[in-house]
Amino acid sequence: MGDIVLRKVTKIFGPTPARLLDRVRAGVTKEELLAQTGHTIGVRDVSLTIEAGKCFVVMGLSGSGKSTLVRHLNRLIEPTAGEILFDGKDILRLDPEALRRFRRDRTSMVFQRFALFPHKTVLENVAYGLNVQARDRAERRANLETARRWIERVGLAGYEAQYPSQLSGGMQQRVGLARALATDAEVMLMDEAFSALDPLIRREMQDQLIRLQTELHRTIVFITPRPGRGAAPGRSHRDHERRRDRAGRQRRRYPAAPRNRVRRALHRGRQPGPRTDGGRSAA
Repeated sequence: MGDIVLRKVTKIFGPTPARLLDRVRAGVTKEELLAQTGHTIGVRDVSLTIEAGKCFVVMGLSGSGKSTLVRHLNRLIEPTAGEILFDGKDILRLDPEALRRFRRDRTSMVFQRFALFPHKTVLENVAYGLNVQARDRAERRANLETARRWIERVGLAGYEAQYPSQLSGGMQQRVGLARALATDAEVMLMDEAFSALDPLIRREMQDQLIRLQTELHRTIVFITPRPGRGAAPGRSHRDHERRRDRAGRQRRRYPAAPRNRVRRALHRGRQPGPRTDGGRSAA
């Protein structure tokens, strides 16, 4: 298992994205490109390294390209330009069969909206990724035992025969986590996996992920909308626009709006609430 390296990855959504690469590289804004051409910039000129066995957190506001970025790592989305290297090999050069093996054997994914099969039990859902690789009945039976162990590890022992509709949101996400872990894939992609959960359940799931990571040392790419929701260990990368100054050094320009938004929220939090006693103190 080696590092994951992205080099100048850019994604433009639209019918003729390649024709617009020069304009995007020259600095056209997302709004200008949309108004003038009908194309949208999903990811612009991203270069980063994700160390093997670490948890790498990507934080950004809604619409900043977090989910687009993580879906490049298993080629659910194809970039307009750039390179994506696993162990020094560019996965963009994989043919369809090699890409299927790569997705099946080396990566797993946990989605925000659970993505469980409603007609399959908890046990069948967790074993699904394993059974895709199974060659015979004996292997599928062994896969069920592996699935049972991971169901127990995420705290759902006794729920193996239940269906997703019979579980709470937090329990469904535990099923998704167990399914991703069961395949023993070296890279786990977590696309806002806990964002749809209540705060207390979200914190519990984050703590459980941290405990498992200290034992398993998987490479985890953890997508989260803001720092308070991304309490996972590891390096972080904030989505941003990149520019180069005259000396050729890269500098990062963060938009002022998110900071102002946080400042306003904190200011509101210090204001006293409305009085319900007509302004008189209680006796």
